[in-house]
This record gives sequence, structure tokens and C-alpha cells, in this order.
Amino acid sequence: MVIDCHYHLEERLLTIEELLQKMDEDGVDKVALMGTQIDPFKEPSPFLVGLLQFFLTHSSLRNLGKRFVADFTPEGNIKIRGDVFHIYPDPDNEPVFQAVQQHPDRFLGWIFVNPKGQKGQIAEFERFKDAPGFVGIKAHPFWNHHTPLELAPVAQKLAAIGKPMLIHVGFGEEGDYDALLGQVPDLKLILAHTGFPLYSETWKAIRDKKNVFVDLSQTTYVGEKTTRQAVEYLGVDRCLFGTDGPFGFHGKDGKFDYGFIKRRIERLFPDEGVQGRLLGENFAELAGIPQ
Repeated sequence: MVIDCHYHLEERLLTIEELLQKMDEDGVDKVALMGTQIDPFKEPSPFLVGLLQFFLTHSSLRNLGKRFVADFTPEGNIKIRGDVFHIYPDPDNEPVFQAVQQHPDRFLGWIFVNPKGQKGQIAEFERFKDAPGFVGIKAHPFWNHHTPLELAPVAQKLAAIGKPMLIHVGFGEEGDYDALLGQVPDLKLILAHTGFPLYSETWKAIRDKKNVFVDLSQTTYVGEKTTRQAVEYLGVDRCLFGTDGPFGFHGKDGKFDYGFIKRRIERLFPDEGVQGRLLGENFAELAGIPQ
């Protein structure tokens, strides 16, 4: 079973029907959906993406990369190549679980929470935790400007039921996932985008933390070299296939190239057993999804 563990439901970029068609074309069985957090924006060129990845993955140059990915307005919105895009403090979970209900054999659902938003993290958890297809909690300390530790109340709920948390950490205190693990040591934690923004430094820090994983999602933050190195360093069982769609490189149809990251994984890791672990088995075991 092939499972995309990281996808934002954003029908302005890709409708549910288009997503289902691309899943069929690219051989993806299930997708774990989460709410959208930002209005659609144009993806940078592959050249700029490569340059950004070079900056971010080299510690001596990381501050250059940070200028491009952490350019926030005083209101907390983000600037992408000079244009301001509104970041939603409370991504809507309702459409996610409606989609799961309509297509229970294809979709799973993350509950998106923000401890600094208007919706309480525990209230959102209680609202959707019994919904069919629920796989865990998603949060974005980087864009929502909170620390991972502020997620401790809902993390404790997750640890008690054995469900994972997927977070996109940031710089400084917004990247201090270790403080969260100090409060909730049994939490199954997934760090998005191969441990952005510290990459190999993060891998070293979590190597002995067997309950911490990384996903291999995103075309802007994660390149081929980083994908290969993350799997080689952490091991096949600690890495998960995800896309971060529908944000990423586009295909010939002008829409999100849904199969890009899956094809990359298949090319880098031709062994079918390794592919099976990365592309679905790891996440299925982590989230308790029947195979």
C-alpha cells in the first residue's frame, strides 16, 4: 500500500476529483489530508529551488536561505519573492474530514491545530478524534510562530492513544521539538521535510530517538541528495513518503506533479522492500492503518 502522509486539501490548486485521478495515475492508494494554511502561490523555478536548498543544507550559508523562507510581515504573514501571502491561523479541519467521509477508501485526515489560534487545540482534537480516518495531529510552529512545547497538551492526548504528531518546525525556539519530547517522551513525532531547517544536524540529534521520524515531502525544501542522505543516516524505517501537495513542481498539464516525489524515491531506492517501507508500510504502522 502506497500512502502519502502529507497533503494539503487546497481545491483552488487541485480539486478532489483531480487528486483522485492523479493518485490513480501515479499508483498512490491513500492520502493523509490536512487543511490548507496559505493562499495559492507560484512555485519558484528549479534553479532558485536548487540554490535555496544549497543554502539551507550548509550550516555556514543557512542564514542566507533563512532570509528567503522566513521573511514575515509584522502581522505574521509571509513574503514570497516580494509578494505577501496570508497565513491562516486556524486551518479548517471540517473540509478534510468531509472528504474522508466521502472517500473513506482513499483519504485519511490530520487534525490541524495552532495553540495560538482561536480554536483550542484540545477542542479541535475532541471534535475530530473519533472521525473515521483520523491519523493524528498536524501543526506548523514555523508559520504559526509558536514553540513545539506549546503543543504538549494535545501531544499528551495523542501519546495516550498511540497516534502521531506531524510538525513543521522553524528556527530557534520554533524548532525546539526536544522540549516537547521532554514533556511527552512517548509521543510519536514526525518532523516534516526531512527535518527542515537544520537537516543533518537534526538527524544527528534524533538518531537514537526511535519514536521520531521524518517525512520526505516537499520539492522546495527537499532535494534528491537530502532525500538519499536522510534515509541512509536514519534508516529506512524512520522515513516516510509525503508530497506536501498541491504545493510543488508542476507537470506538463500545468498542475502539481503529484508523482514527482514517489518517482524520486523509486529511482533512488530500487529495492522493492525498501520502497515498500518508505512508500507506505512505515506510516501505516505508525498511524495504525490496516494494510
